Amino acid sequence: MGSGRPSRRSLLGLLASASAIVALPVGAQPPVAGPQKSFGYDDVVARARQLGERPFDADAATIPAELARLTYDSYREIRFRRDKAFWREGGSDFRLLPFHLGFLHDKPVQLHIISHGAAMPIPFTTSLFEYGKVPVPKGLSPSLGFAGFAVTTNLNDPRVQDEVISFLGASYFRLIGRGHHYGLSARSLAIDIGGAQPEEFPFMRALWLEEPSRDSTELTIYALLDSPSVAGAYRYVVRPGATTHVDVTATIIPRKAIERIGIAPLTSMFQAGEGDLAQRSDFRPEIHDSDGLMMQAGSGEWIWRPLRNPKALRISSFAGTNPKGFGLMQRDRDFGNYQDLEAHYHARPGYWVEPQGEWGEGRVELIEIPTDNEAFDNIGACWTPNTPLPTGEPSEFRYRITALSTTDELHPYAQTRHSFAGSDVEDGHVAGQGTKRFIVDFAGGDLGYYLADPDRVELEASVTAGSIGTRILQPNPAAGGFRCIVDASLPDGQTADLRLFLKARGRTLSETWISTWTAPAPPPAATPPAAAAPSPAKE
Repeated sequence: MGSGRPSRRSLLGLLASASAIVALPVGAQPPVAGPQKSFGYDDVVARARQLGERPFDADAATIPAELARLTYDSYREIRFRRDKAFWREGGSDFRLLPFHLGFLHDKPVQLHIISHGAAMPIPFTTSLFEYGKVPVPKGLSPSLGFAGFAVTTNLNDPRVQDEVISFLGASYFRLIGRGHHYGLSARSLAIDIGGAQPEEFPFMRALWLEEPSRDSTELTIYALLDSPSVAGAYRYVVRPGATTHVDVTATIIPRKAIERIGIAPLTSMFQAGEGDLAQRSDFRPEIHDSDGLMMQAGSGEWIWRPLRNPKALRISSFAGTNPKGFGLMQRDRDFGNYQDLEAHYHARPGYWVEPQGEWGEGRVELIEIPTDNEAFDNIGACWTPNTPLPTGEPSEFRYRITALSTTDELHPYAQTRHSFAGSDVEDGHVAGQGTKRFIVDFAGGDLGYYLADPDRVELEASVTAGSIGTRILQPNPAAGGFRCIVDASLPDGQTADLRLFLKARGRTLSETWISTWTAPAPPPAATPPAAAAPSPAKE
């Protein structure tokens, strides 16, 4: 229409040409003599640069109306035929299973397989899928694309194929290790998460997978990311195992200035936990994919922040330089604390993010959104740099994500086993100030050693606002550690962070436990009743 925006046809042509370049290493030209360069990450970065130089085209990411009209139930009827899984014939332990487009999955992704250095697009065909009760769609183009894919391997049993990683929905992906069930998700990039303006969801335009050999123990995936604000290139190297991990390289090219950008974002769900004693309308004691945010600051300090289902949106920032790691964890592995035979919350992994190289100054941000439904993610965590990424210039970040069952091996210190925010302390309340009791159990590390002489252990407690009254430190032989009891006071309506850790003669014994709490605002002053109108004087 003369606006300068590329049309859907033109951008599809761009992607098609990219596929052609990938399929034939010298593009659409006849082969030339001499060795040819294998397709790799540099090629995806080049395509991201090209994409970033063009205005974003939302019309290029649409699907046929008959697929968009699919309901949740009808979409679940469509399944990839396992006998059609890619790489079955090569003897590899890996299998590739694309996802069908439809329902909420309305962003077409062009999938490619890199074989012998050349990448070939995977044509769409209905013969790859079983449609159940859904009529088989007619006339769909081979260039339609897919919603994403899953990769299976012999994760838990050498005789059985289990999913190990999947890409489905925008730039979301999930990975699991041995014995895990899917829970939280990782994202490639977050834009304006938890901000004042609506969040932007970058998505994948194209994905390339290197064909694994018979003896491959790892899988390499490349991705081309797009959104109104950024273009980007990603490389994921997946290594399945008891603790599956993915090495990520990200090249991000902003089209414009971005107010809040989240690097290595994670998203999870927390509806109820041990610290939410008021939430007991459900028969299940706890309902969550993750129960805490764990961090290792650039200084080396280890921090544990329990998750909460807040009454209002809460964003907590933990500033620092060159973070060593952060993640959303599921520490509680006791089925009895969940009582859920279907969701398997006790078997859901935690994700630990380890930055590679220096990330500079910034902050780990934790976003907690109120929820009354476990179907929706309401927890987010990411790294936000203090310095905005330069517009039009590539910025590279490298990190590793590991799917963990336990945090016991991440550091040698005692860990938080339980924490509770008790009711307001009635006898501690003074005018304009609320007081709350917090109970924290630490165990592990060297705490068992100090149970023979508990007076050596000291409780360090501090608050960012308000004051601390009662401080009690008790041996807890049942847990093999110590219990801390602290009463914190805060002016009505204010918010503060409470920090606790244990030490002995200057030696740190535990991670630092942090909780954010808000003293209730005072009730509004009652409006005095209006004075009654005077009665008319009697004659």
